[in-house]
Amino acid sequence: MSAIVLLILGLAAMAAGYLLYSKFIAEKIYRLDPDFKTPAHEFEDGVDFVPTNRFVLWGHHFTSVAGAAPIVGPAIAVIWGWLPAFLWVVFGTIFFAGVHDAGAIWASVRNRAKSVGALTGDVVGKRARSIFMIVIFLVLLMVNAVFAVVIAGLMMNFSSAVVPVWGAILVALVIGQLIYRRLLSLPMVSIIGVVALYALIGIGPSVPLQMPAEVAGLSGNAVWILILFGYAAIASLLPVWVLLQPRDYINGLQLFIGLIVLYGAIVLMNPTLVAPAFNTNVPAGTPSLLPLLFVTIACGAISGFHGLVSSGTTSKQLSKETDARFVGYFGAVGEGMLALAAILAATAGFATFADWQAMYTAFGQGGVNAFVEGGAFIIHNGLGLPEATAATLLTVMAALFAGTTMDTGLRLQRYIFQEWGEIYDQAWMKKPAIATLLAVGSCLLLAFGAGGADGSGGLIIWPLFGTTNQLLAGLTLLVITVMLVRLRRPMIYTLVPLCFLLVMTIAALLIQLRSFFEQGNTFLLVLDIVVLIAAIMVAMECASALKRSHAEVATEQR
Repeated sequence: MSAIVLLILGLAAMAAGYLLYSKFIAEKIYRLDPDFKTPAHEFEDGVDFVPTNRFVLWGHHFTSVAGAAPIVGPAIAVIWGWLPAFLWVVFGTIFFAGVHDAGAIWASVRNRAKSVGALTGDVVGKRARSIFMIVIFLVLLMVNAVFAVVIAGLMMNFSSAVVPVWGAILVALVIGQLIYRRLLSLPMVSIIGVVALYALIGIGPSVPLQMPAEVAGLSGNAVWILILFGYAAIASLLPVWVLLQPRDYINGLQLFIGLIVLYGAIVLMNPTLVAPAFNTNVPAGTPSLLPLLFVTIACGAISGFHGLVSSGTTSKQLSKETDARFVGYFGAVGEGMLALAAILAATAGFATFADWQAMYTAFGQGGVNAFVEGGAFIIHNGLGLPEATAATLLTVMAALFAGTTMDTGLRLQRYIFQEWGEIYDQAWMKKPAIATLLAVGSCLLLAFGAGGADGSGGLIIWPLFGTTNQLLAGLTLLVITVMLVRLRRPMIYTLVPLCFLLVMTIAALLIQLRSFFEQGNTFLLVLDIVVLIAAIMVAMECASALKRSHAEVATEQR
């Protein structure tokens, strides 16, 4: 089958979803009000609460939620065949992710920009809030610790990417000043930023920087992890307009250019999908497609981490409530487009079926490597760009996305510690610097405490990321659904995704529980039990909260 057919079908469906379905959700269900005074204006402080142009905010939101996950998940899931991955990415984006992301922004904006964790206590109850805060902390711990390992690995393996990855930070600092101080128009700033970023990508292969294998007794990989967390700590304390917004905005533009390049190469090359639609000859040890597909492809279809970004940083920068549709729903569409690109690169970017099979020798194989190698193959054959340059382009894209997610993730983890300070009346924990140190310390404790001197400890608990992340998405949808019930609005559009996620998450946790037991992995077995209990409690809280809300509405109507 031609990859062009899949490309056209996927993009057309997502475009229809944004133009039609998101309009219906925004106007009839969430009823976004252009005159509502958003927290960005009400609590404007120039640091976290900053009214922001919707295009700039979309760049921040999209690149923060994207990261490397919408590349890794789909590029692993095609081991079951391209069709299941394609269908889940497309329909998950339209009916799950867009509704979830825009809804999380709306719910937070309507409640003084509270994070979805804090909001749970007001909307659902204190028990649900306690569960939520634990799940949120685990997800952020996984994301921050693992993405540091991913970025460090990319810079160790692709020395040509070091200059573009770190040079992008300097570009963002300049862009931030130009935008915030309105020294140039946004289109002009965008052109300058993109040209500078791609100039760095062009320079990268000529100035490769390689970290020594060992520095002061630490591996080069560990040194990069420490540097990354040092940078992320500083970035999380800076006002959002200084680095976070412009870095994410420029990366968002870079993504679309990268997608245009990759999609254009597909059109010109017209590659064939060498992978089967359904792979009936999966490697030994590969788990069943159902329900693992729905937790393997988290970001790219629906992700609980998106709710954290939506209610953690995005809601504090939303200038008009109606912007939630563009920023939230279209942000999910952008991630769906990236996931679609990952599927095409990982299934059509190989010369033969045998080459594809060589990449997918076991479950968990593929991921970023399949995306970079497959995408570089397509770009080289479609556009004539040297494969090394194309690989650098795609590597920098993945590293920059992972970096922006890590920036936002550490800021969100700082918010969690500050919220715990408010909940338990601990004034010292509310201080940004101390909360940031606690966030960094917990990540480093996992990275080096569980992983040893190379700092790869986050990878140990990564197998549970998908299920924990989807549980978080279910909790966010629960908050949105209860709010809709209390407002006497249709809840079916959030209740169906909520129930689906809970069923798939609990089923996946049970399968993983058996797998960890058979492997004798006590640590993951215990952690799986903790998450499974949390999932069951969430299901019970769902039923209880919805029942109470219906009763309250019925009482008011009498």
